[in-house]
Parts: sequence; C-alpha cells; structure tokens
Amino acid sequence: MNNTEQKLKPVYSLLKAVFIIVPIVAGLDKFTNILTNWEMYLNPMLAGILPFSAKIFMMIVGLIEITAGFIVMAKPKIGSVIVSAWLVCIALSLLAGGHFLDVAVRDLVMAVSAFTLFKLTSILESSGK
Repeated sequence: MNNTEQKLKPVYSLLKAVFIIVPIVAGLDKFTNILTNWEMYLNPMLAGILPFSAKIFMMIVGLIEITAGFIVMAKPKIGSVIVSAWLVCIALSLLAGGHFLDVAVRDLVMAVSAFTLFKLTSILESSGK
C-alpha cells in the first residue's frame, strides 16, 4: 500500500462505518420513533396516494434503510451508491413538499458523502486495498 492509499484508508473506514451505522439506526428507529416522529417528514402528496398508513410506509422505509446499511457492510461499492441515491430521493421528496428544507440539504450533503465512499472504494479496490 503506497502512502496515498495509507492516508485514504482511515477516511474510507470512517465513511464506511458511518454508512453502515446511520442507515441501520435510522431504519430501526422507523419502528420506534425514539429519535423523531418520522411520519412528519412524509411528503403530504405521497401520503395521500399511499394504499396504507404513513406508519406502515415508514416501516417499509426502515426495512429498506436497514438493508442498505448491511449492503454497505458487505459490498461498500454497491451499497454506497444505493445509500447515495436513497438520500437524494428523500431530499427531493422533502424539497417537493416544501417543508424540512434544512433536512433536505443535510440529506444531499450525506448523499455526496456516500458517493465519496463509492469513489474511495473504487480507488482502493483498483490498488488492491
């Protein structure tokens, strides 16, 4: 491992840990609402067309997020793209709803960070880690 790869490895490890832990914790919280009431973030237009309650929808979202965290753990290159795209979709939904714009911006920053994990994974994999 060359000097540049040695410098990148801790950044890679930190981002990987973040995008394993955060989606899993946020996903689990969709079932408990300890961190927040997740239903309030649901775009009202989307809530109006759902064939089930917002609570059920958030549980489905939770399962997707938990799965995404485990994919990052097993296959960080694929998982980071999934998490990045998921965060962009959440941000777009929030922006379209016109509420929680600060959260939308935060999610876009997190999406960029997840994409950075994808790029770091690509670099380190091509160098043989």
